[in-house]
Amino acid sequence: MAAKIFIDGAAGTTGLEIRERLAGRKEFSVFQLEGDERKDAAARARALNAADVAILCLPDAAAKEAVALIENPDARVIDASSAHRTAPGWTYGFPELEPGRAAEIAAAKRVSNPGCYPSGFLALVRPLTRAGLIPADYPLTVNAVSGYSGGGRGMIEEFEKQDAPTFTKAVVRPYAYGLAHKHVPEMREHAKLSHSPVFAPSVGRFYRGMLVEVPLQLWSLPGKLLVADIQALLEDAYRGLPLVAVASAAESAGVKVLDAEGMKGTDRLKLYVFGNDTVGQVRLAAVLDNLGKGAAGAAVQNLNIMLGLEPTAGLA
Repeated sequence: MAAKIFIDGAAGTTGLEIRERLAGRKEFSVFQLEGDERKDAAARARALNAADVAILCLPDAAAKEAVALIENPDARVIDASSAHRTAPGWTYGFPELEPGRAAEIAAAKRVSNPGCYPSGFLALVRPLTRAGLIPADYPLTVNAVSGYSGGGRGMIEEFEKQDAPTFTKAVVRPYAYGLAHKHVPEMREHAKLSHSPVFAPSVGRFYRGMLVEVPLQLWSLPGKLLVADIQALLEDAYRGLPLVAVASAAESAGVKVLDAEGMKGTDRLKLYVFGNDTVGQVRLAAVLDNLGKGAAGAAVQNLNIMLGLEPTAGLA
């Protein structure tokens, strides 16, 4: 029997992308609410409790409200918002992040989808903190640029709708100067850091795609590390995993321009190690589609795992 999948917030950017990936798959019976029912608490409660898995594509407050409406002990949830990414009782839905994490997701009733920026940051940093190459109290910086679809309808209008009061002609617009972006607690907790990294995000004049960079001063780290040590550790961490790839040292050495749209239209994430042993510095980089591995693709991967299906089914 096909699993019943309810998408709460199916009209939003992430919800539409999830529906696209699930379209035509016989393992699922996908439904959503239409018209006024989308804001009707009773209708939403019925749908949430009738689903085998509910996927929440909602603002944080609405996601918390949705979870509170669930009374069916067998109903399972994937929350694509940031509401539960550090919440007790929720499994962080990044299958490749930790050994055994996929098995935890398979058994979980509540799974929080990772954020787009944290997906790139954590993929680069967590293997290094786990191995002790980066101490928990090390001061990290994250520089990143995303396509404007990551900000939802409001940001899409800002870049596309010329008669909107918020319309901008900026090619790249940095933001989060208050150093309190909602992704920071997620980065700190799941990287196992003692202090929050300095997060410097920007949005660029392109629809989808993302580039996340973490610079490191190798001379300041314990163990007298070389660039090859970082390369080898990341390769070992993701070897054999289909949706996370590490560029070889030779490939990275040949890169002259790294394109934030390089993984556009895919559900994959690619990591690069750029380094110079003479000056003892490294720039770690992750390229992903903010709507793919950074959102909808990750949700579908988690759904596949929760239902015992091939993890990459329906993904690009």
